[in-house]
Amino acid sequence: MSVLNACNITKVFPGTVALDDVSISFQSGKVNALVGKNGSGKSTLVKIINGAHDATNGTTDIDGREFRYDNPRQAFDDGIATVYQEMSLIPGLSVAENILVGRYRMKGPFVDWKNTYRDAAAVLENLGISLPLKELVTNLSVWQCQVVEIAKAMSVNPKVILLDEPTSALAQNETELLFELIRELTRKDVIIIYISHRLQELWEIADTCAVLRDGKHVGTLEMESATHKDLLNLMFGNVEVRQRPDDIVPEETSVFSVENLTREPAFRDISFSLRKGEILGIAGMLGSGRTELLRGIFGADALDSGVIRINGKEIRHPSPVFMKENGVAFIPEDRKNQGLVQILSIRDNLNHACLARTTRGLFVDQSREKEFSRKQILDLDIKVPGDEYPMTALSGGNQQKVVLGKWLNTEPRVLIFDELSRGIDVNAKQQIFQILWQLARQGLSSIVVSSELEELLEICNRVIVMRLGEFVEEINPDRLTVEELYARCMGGSES
Repeated sequence: MSVLNACNITKVFPGTVALDDVSISFQSGKVNALVGKNGSGKSTLVKIINGAHDATNGTTDIDGREFRYDNPRQAFDDGIATVYQEMSLIPGLSVAENILVGRYRMKGPFVDWKNTYRDAAAVLENLGISLPLKELVTNLSVWQCQVVEIAKAMSVNPKVILLDEPTSALAQNETELLFELIRELTRKDVIIIYISHRLQELWEIADTCAVLRDGKHVGTLEMESATHKDLLNLMFGNVEVRQRPDDIVPEETSVFSVENLTREPAFRDISFSLRKGEILGIAGMLGSGRTELLRGIFGADALDSGVIRINGKEIRHPSPVFMKENGVAFIPEDRKNQGLVQILSIRDNLNHACLARTTRGLFVDQSREKEFSRKQILDLDIKVPGDEYPMTALSGGNQQKVVLGKWLNTEPRVLIFDELSRGIDVNAKQQIFQILWQLARQGLSSIVVSSELEELLEICNRVIVMRLGEFVEEINPDRLTVEELYARCMGGSES
């Protein structure tokens, strides 16, 4: 049996302590889960183990042999492999080429393809997997790509495999196949560290579960005897959930509704209505179908069936352009790549969605652009050195305000937020919440998804619980604790 030890690890970034004197051990022959809510320090610890970050203080060792890497490639070559949620495969290369990328067999200056394919086949055979070696990765399913990632990791005979959200994009049957593969890895004396937000799956795959909270290691559970309540207590401790102001009261008028929306396999038979001035939360664990639902509503992904109504107007085949023209705005989860154009100026980004209002004929009216930009900067209190600066000059919280301001310039009636406060600090979150409440007072309606479930209890009038692609329950956020909401999202008996 091998043991990886992280001893007294501290990591300080400018303005924040990401890890605070963390000591954890991970054993081979087991699946060692590592969990914690967003900002708990999980990703930072993983990046210290695999060489992406240096620890400010502390050491890491395997069976007493201390290690420290300058970069992830150095760690990979020494047997510490990371399988990320965002896959690192090269779509235009074959399965075999991806498994052994950078390590092909050579004959002089040329690749020895015969033996390269033989080596790749041996890796797959050792894992008990059958895949077409010459098939391009771009033609594979998500599940098959995940298998190739693991085969790539296993091709270096690793001591440690870090699995970062490996099931986030997999269907239920694919998840079960992946679990079988992971169990097989435990029999090969590999130290497996399994990071997941899907807490409900830990009882199926994990042997132990280490919990980080606010940069500290607060405990490790044996999953065989642990309950949902045990895990949630460690993750959240005494969470203070603030309440929204008393004057955030929606009108009875329904301004937006969906009926029987379906996009298999992500979600099915979804129905709800949204009142004027209401903030409606959608709660669920990662993989519950929340993001897919929002994208389907906005028309970014095609629906299989169902009807959307905006002020009584029926829409069966939404598109982003049509939804924008009908007063719906979408603030996406991936702010950097889908919400903003980083190389453009702050002013350009703030006017990006409202070109019809800032152009005269074929030409942009720069005075109107400046007017629209100035209004959102003042109204949303966006801290900018000047609106001609690029987006990269802004903090995460101010970038989120720019995405919101961009859509407010279209004069929407319904705002859809996917991960309202991802990647922004506590003060910026509170500013965003205040803006959301003020918009509700003005009659704007919002649909909010957040992985930080305590946020939904704080800001929403009503919360709908989503699990495995279905709506399972509607709750009053004033009558539930964050631990109870997490338990309901997980589908456990303790709620």
